[in-house]
Amino acid sequence: MTVPTSAQPLARRADAQRSIAAILKAAVNALSRDPDASVSDIAKAAGVGRVTLYGHFPNRADLVEAALAHAIDQGHAALDAVDLVGDTRQALTRLIDSSWLLVNQSRALLLAAQAVLPPSRIRDLHAGPVERVEGLVKRGQDDGAFRSDLSTSWLVGVMHSVMHTAADEINAGRLDPDQAAAFITATVLAAFTPPGRRVPA
Repeated sequence: MTVPTSAQPLARRADAQRSIAAILKAAVNALSRDPDASVSDIAKAAGVGRVTLYGHFPNRADLVEAALAHAIDQGHAALDAVDLVGDTRQALTRLIDSSWLLVNQSRALLLAAQAVLPPSRIRDLHAGPVERVEGLVKRGQDDGAFRSDLSTSWLVGVMHSVMHTAADEINAGRLDPDQAAAFITATVLAAFTPPGRRVPA
């Protein structure tokens, strides 16, 4: 049966969306295992040809950027389920635990992105998750749980730097992945505690 002409563009768009979804899923999976995964490997895993892949993503940098954005969007949605009410220090601990799981899963993907994208673009892609952390840190500053002599953006930057340092230490074999969340939490809470106050256990 011939598809009516008016329906053909819709069918092509649906096919394109399915191809893009398959490519992004394959790219996230491949690059999360190996930051040097080739375009050919990703196309094969997605079940598409290189010509199709390049039709959607003209070069490897575009593909890596799209894969990182896709992973961040998925992680951002998952973090919506984290309970951030109540004591801000306990809420921060829960957020670090959940955030670190996502960071740890995408360590290799981040390495791939750092190899082809400028730091400013990587920061832009993390804007959504950063807003969540900023809101919690600001609340902690307002209720006195976190230091207010340093800016909210600085404290958020410290937290993200500690997380990425943990990823680097794991990659270098100097940190056990199972200990990372505890190390990150202890370091961040110490950095966030107001001067003269006892750091919470």
